[in-house]
Amino acid sequence: MTDSQILPATDTWVKATWEDYLQQIEQPGYEKAKGYYLDGWMRIEMLPVGSDHAGDHTLVIFAVGLFTTLKGIAARGLDNCTYRKTGKQECQPDVSYYLGKNARVIPSGTTVIDLDQYPPPDLVIEIAKNSIIDDRTVKRELYESLGVAEYWVLDVENVRILAYEMIERGSRRIDESQVLPRLKIETLEQAIRQSREQDQSQVGAWLMRQFQA
Repeated sequence: MTDSQILPATDTWVKATWEDYLQQIEQPGYEKAKGYYLDGWMRIEMLPVGSDHAGDHTLVIFAVGLFTTLKGIAARGLDNCTYRKTGKQECQPDVSYYLGKNARVIPSGTTVIDLDQYPPPDLVIEIAKNSIIDDRTVKRELYESLGVAEYWVLDVENVRILAYEMIERGSRRIDESQVLPRLKIETLEQAIRQSREQDQSQVGAWLMRQFQA
C-alpha cells in the first residue's frame, strides 16, 4: 500500500498539505465523511450521528426557517454544504445560511462554493455531540478566518447553544442573534429542551407562538 492509500486518523486534526487533504477526502470510504482544512491541518469526521444529534439538527433548521418566514427575512439554508478557499481553508458545516441581500448570491447548480469568488455564509451552525471542544475552538477559528458573520454551536449533551458574533477576525458570545434580529438564543434553547419530552409538531407550535408574540 502506498502512502497515498493510507487513511489518516479521523475525527482529529492531522498535519497535511492542501494536496494531501484533497487526495484523502476523495478516497473510497469517505463518501459520507465531512472534511475541514485550516492552514496546514485537516480533520475528517466519520463519527456516527445519533438520534439526539439528528433531532436537534432537524429542529434548528425548522426554527430558523420558521423565524425567517414569519419575519419576512430572505434566507437560503444549506445542509452540509462544502465551502472552499483553495489551498487555505475548507469546511462542511452542519447547517449554514445566506440571509438578506445574500440569499440569492450562490447560483443554482453550484457544487463546492468557492469563497474566492462568493461571500461566506452569514450564519454557520455546528451540531456538537462528540465534537464540542473542537467546535468551540478550532472550528470557531476557522469560521472567524473565513469571515462568517455569526456562528452557533449547538451542544447536544448540555442542551444549550453557544452563539458567537464574529468581529475583527475574532468573536464574542451573544444572547441574541445579530443576523436574525430579535431572535433570542434562549428561545431556541428552550425549544430544544422541550423536544426531549415533546414531539416536533408540539415544539413547532410553541415556537410559532413565541415568534409571533
